Amino acid sequence: MSAVDAQIRPFNPQAAAVQLMISWIMAFGVFLSGFVISEPAPYEVLMVGQVALWFLFGLKISRAVAPLLALLLIFNVGGLLAIMVLPTILTDQVLYVAVSIFLALTAVFYAAVIEDRPQRLKLIFQAWVAAAMITGMLGILGYFHAFPGSEIFTRYDRAMGAFQDPNVFGPFLVAPMLYLLHGMLKGRLTESPLRILGILILSFAVFLSFSRAAWGLFLFCAMALVFIMLLKERTNAFRLKILVLSLTAVVFMVMALLVALQFEKVRGLFETRTQLVQEYDGGHLGRFARHRLGFEMAMEKPLGIGPMMFGKIFPEDEHNIYLKSLMAYGWIGFISYMSLIVWTVSMGFRYMLRERPWQPYLMISWIVLIGHMLVGVVIDTDHWRHFYLVLGIVWGCGAAEWRYPRAKRA
Repeated sequence: MSAVDAQIRPFNPQAAAVQLMISWIMAFGVFLSGFVISEPAPYEVLMVGQVALWFLFGLKISRAVAPLLALLLIFNVGGLLAIMVLPTILTDQVLYVAVSIFLALTAVFYAAVIEDRPQRLKLIFQAWVAAAMITGMLGILGYFHAFPGSEIFTRYDRAMGAFQDPNVFGPFLVAPMLYLLHGMLKGRLTESPLRILGILILSFAVFLSFSRAAWGLFLFCAMALVFIMLLKERTNAFRLKILVLSLTAVVFMVMALLVALQFEKVRGLFETRTQLVQEYDGGHLGRFARHRLGFEMAMEKPLGIGPMMFGKIFPEDEHNIYLKSLMAYGWIGFISYMSLIVWTVSMGFRYMLRERPWQPYLMISWIVLIGHMLVGVVIDTDHWRHFYLVLGIVWGCGAAEWRYPRAKRA
């Protein structure tokens, strides 16, 4: 039921109970996105059925969400064309394209359910925080081998929680951290200790992932959130509160970092990972050399070379989402991807500071999206589940904004 419908339809207890139940199922899907030890993960199983049922029982794609669906479909058409040029198509490559299409549909699904009922945003972020706290704790406990078998939550001596890769684990925790930080800065001071504890746990988990992309994303998003809130809230009292609480959080994080660096294993890996250019970045056929060669290859292969082929030609995969879109989805996919990003960023920027019930969620998601665009230069994000969730949130808030004048008139 849309915001307009809510104004003109009488209250129906049975319908309200059904809406609550399906909203909780949706939130449970968000929660499961934090547990992807193997594939297909429980998240895929639940979301495939959920997306089909929601659209089967009347969830509509409005004019405000239709461009998201169109651009993601064009993006995946590029992937289908790229796979067609391969002399031999492997099962893994077909599965890769299928996962891309599935994740695109989840972004559209999240946008549609948020437009239908923006109140679901709070439930989405609460489920995300719960998943982040659990998987973050698993990563921390696994790193320190706190119980037998805990090494399953680490990889290459790096925390990865209930994920398959530390480089996905770390970025997954950033949006929940921003949600807690925003609540700390805007909420009551009596609730700040719990939020600060949550921020410390998530920050420590991001640190132990030893992912430079996650570290950069974490710092950028935290500073951007504080900066935008200072622009929005211009009272001296609020600015003083931000200053005091931000400094308190920084002091606690520095103290936690100093404690962690007392461990030899942590200190050694930290010194290695803080080097700006690693051997696999600047060496022969390293990350940056592969980027240059890949972009040159894209000039000769307008349809791309197909999914999972770049790693067969070069020592490793693209590790650059823009190059990945050219290689695995061709120029069609690249142009549609860039159009999607520009459209999403501009829409979020236009609506971000308007006084709406969904404004905090839009602001957090927009900042996280910008951060992912920056780290996408050194990492692939096209199969990150939470990235499509962020896309869906921004578009869902944009669609809710599109409906807002009609709801006010009603």
